[in-house]
Amino acid sequence: MNDAENRHEPDSLTAVSETAVLQRLFPRLPAADGALVGPGDDAAVLAAPDGRYVVTTDMMIHGPDFRLAWSSPFELGWKAAATNLSDVAAMGAAPTALVVAIAAPGDTEVTTLEGIADGLREACLALAPGCGVVGGDLSVSSTMTIAVTAFGDLGGRRPVLRSGARPGDVVAHAGALGEAAAGLALLFADAVDADGEPDAGRAAAVRIRHPRIIEAQLRPRPPIAAGTLAADAGATAMLDVSDGLAFDAARIARASGVGIDLDAHALGIDVERALGGGEDHGLLATFPPDAELPAAFRVIGCVTAGAGTLFVNGVEHTPVGWDPYAGWDGVAG
Repeated sequence: MNDAENRHEPDSLTAVSETAVLQRLFPRLPAADGALVGPGDDAAVLAAPDGRYVVTTDMMIHGPDFRLAWSSPFELGWKAAATNLSDVAAMGAAPTALVVAIAAPGDTEVTTLEGIADGLREACLALAPGCGVVGGDLSVSSTMTIAVTAFGDLGGRRPVLRSGARPGDVVAHAGALGEAAAGLALLFADAVDADGEPDAGRAAAVRIRHPRIIEAQLRPRPPIAAGTLAADAGATAMLDVSDGLAFDAARIARASGVGIDLDAHALGIDVERALGGGEDHGLLATFPPDAELPAAFRVIGCVTAGAGTLFVNGVEHTPVGWDPYAGWDGVAG
């Protein structure tokens, strides 16, 4: 047998059947504690102890949402889980299950999907134990896309909406603030080639120099457990900070018909990055002034009159943040 015959060619999606791929993926995915029927039938069956579901969905698309030159398959799976888990937490619910659909180019190696599955599993175990993947779909597309639908259990709590903030409430935040944006800025500055295209080799070097900041962008760790704790503490409004603190604080202000006044001194050294940077997926919440805040939250402002206006240190501030329709430069990488 010569070297060419002995060499193993990796399996691609077009070289194996969907059934064969799923047989390799299912054992890597986390089971959900609340699943009465898991993957394998036409649909999953979940227990609903509360009688209500929190449901959210989100997509990650190669180009506007991630760059394959920068993210490993494991990181893609982790981030796909984390971004949806944080939306469930922002409603004051505990995540219970995920449904995951992936479309990828036909020459994608099956090991890439296995890496995504591993990331999904480890994110659930680390951030929301008991939450698992109960189903999904696979397809072929010229652009890799990961779509996740997440379910959550309110456990008898009222859902925490964006519209409940009242003047006199305190504004508090749990999780990182501006770190993911700092990581993205480093990648765009130092992990591209001379033509501005994302470069895997340069990205690896940036990781070595700035591991914590790069991980904040590619493998965020949102404070999922803080969502139910905030609801139990009487949070009047809450959301996941995905598009930037200023942008998302203004969403609460508009939904509640109030003003949100942020204290710049509470936002760290780089105030503008804290205000405009997104993708940390921390939780922004408002609480009655006499509420005992969960340990994960720190006060960063107050709710005032203002009918949808954002203020910083009492001065009206234009909301800034990530807009997926305007923020993509067309480069995939």
